[in-house]
Amino acid sequence: MSIADPGLFGPHSVTWRIHGDPISFVGGLRALLLQALHPLAMAGVEEHSNYRADPWGRLSRTSRYVSTATFGTTEEAAAAGVRVRAVHAHIRGVDKETGQAYAAGDPQLLAWVHNCTVDSMLDAYRRSGARLSAADADAYVQEQTAMAALVGLEAEAVPSTVAALGAYFGAVRPDLRMTAAARGVARFGVAPPMPVWVQVATPARLAWAGVSSLAFAMLPGWARRMYGVPVLPGADLATDLAVRALRSALLAVPESMRRSPAQKAALQRLAESA
Repeated sequence: MSIADPGLFGPHSVTWRIHGDPISFVGGLRALLLQALHPLAMAGVEEHSNYRADPWGRLSRTSRYVSTATFGTTEEAAAAGVRVRAVHAHIRGVDKETGQAYAAGDPQLLAWVHNCTVDSMLDAYRRSGARLSAADADAYVQEQTAMAALVGLEAEAVPSTVAALGAYFGAVRPDLRMTAAARGVARFGVAPPMPVWVQVATPARLAWAGVSSLAFAMLPGWARRMYGVPVLPGADLATDLAVRALRSALLAVPESMRRSPAQKAALQRLAESA
């Protein structure tokens, strides 16, 4: 019997552990809010994306990409990266607020998006009460250099340790600012459009408001201040408790409902080759 392709990471990786956890979707939302604070990255989204008309579609596509790159075969992950690079090749322009030119394939912008995602996924997992040693946290950041390569970055272009990731954000902060586009993302994050029947007949609106508020609260203090969210004493502790409670509730959902199609396919693929 042939050995199944474990993909870029495999079942024993820290990446599988973090990306397969139900709290990862809150980390993904935190990442989008953090990414929006870079004016050039946000200008590309604002001018070349249909997120206002189809926010759920954009979130779904982003989630599907991360899931495929994480749990898919090596070939599937590579194909996902090719599709992303093809889209990026056509995204370029001039930011209306800063007057600076941008291109989605710019290594600095790619690194920004990558690092926001890695930092947010790691932060959500650690604050949710899931066990993760310092060594495993570093291993996760190192593993994620393979994700960076999918979008065209050299592994050396992104941090490979938690300390290096923190240093990166310290260095890039002077380039960040609150723009009209970032404020628009914040509004959509809190109150994305929903069908009237969903808002009236289900708790979806209230539930989403709670989750998005939690994602805002999980941002670093400097990012919250940029968004105009007050940083109050004890706020981080309250956020940690809320993230833990949410993860506990999500873990009560049957695994068959929590797992993405890519994760289910990976587990089946590996089981059949065992």
